[in-house]
Amino acid sequence: MSGTHGGDPGPGLCGVSVFWCLTLACSYVGSLYVWKSELPRDHPAVIKKRFTSVLIVSLLSPLFLSLWKEMTGVKTDAPLLSLMGLRIEGIITAAILPLLLTMVLFLGPLVQLSLDCPWDFLDGLKVGFDPRFWILCVSDMRWLRNQVIAPLTEELVFRACMLPMLVPCTGPGPAIFTCPLFFGIAHFHHVIEQIRFRQATVLSIFLSAVFQFSYTAVFGAYTAFIFIRTGHLIGPVLCHSFCNYIGFPAIFGALEHPQRYTIILFYFLGVVLFILLLYPMTEPTLYGDIPICKLLDAQSTEYRSLCS
Repeated sequence: MSGTHGGDPGPGLCGVSVFWCLTLACSYVGSLYVWKSELPRDHPAVIKKRFTSVLIVSLLSPLFLSLWKEMTGVKTDAPLLSLMGLRIEGIITAAILPLLLTMVLFLGPLVQLSLDCPWDFLDGLKVGFDPRFWILCVSDMRWLRNQVIAPLTEELVFRACMLPMLVPCTGPGPAIFTCPLFFGIAHFHHVIEQIRFRQATVLSIFLSAVFQFSYTAVFGAYTAFIFIRTGHLIGPVLCHSFCNYIGFPAIFGALEHPQRYTIILFYFLGVVLFILLLYPMTEPTLYGDIPICKLLDAQSTEYRSLCS
């Protein structure tokens, strides 16, 4: 047996796991509001202060996982950082394959962007390799938040720390769908700011929040799936950053596009290829020993399907 818990987990283990997941989620969101400010969330001064808060919570997040282990008595051969997906073995594969898989899913939006882009391919490459472009990016606080800080800290807290807590209680499958609930709920704090700054009607803000919760929950399940299948944090972080850059697919824009039939074809092709490649490209044997397996009973169905 890989972990100390055999058979069905007791209510104590699950209760402690849910408690620490809620504590982590509340700590992450609460840290955004420790600074008193009348400025909107996109103001550079607000973004800089929130960087400090979420980075502190993220640096402390391994402590939450360590306290969970002490309270539950769960023992494992895997080091703490390895359980959190911070390991070297298989890291190159983990950085490339999940990102490629996500790009396949977004094949339609990528084709749509390329058709609307004023640059040709060579011009795009020149910009991508121009240091001035990246200096401009990292000097933009919103770019840093959306492409670096948010993907890194959210995946670290909501995936790398929470999944090892949930897996011994629920097993890998249910954990994939339970973990995103904390992630989705955490995004409801945007409602407070939208109402505070009267950015829309209360009804439209609420409907937007419901949509965002659904979208982030589905996305969270996807990155949780990648984390468990690969045992790495880097894949979910890169996929998160990529999705933040692409945004939600502009489906209605695609239907009105002059080349809509081509775009719709690639939308459909991307979804089909994604479904076909989902399991082969996240095959655990490609990524070395999966640390989360150390938390499972070696005789269990979950262990045999994921780890052997």
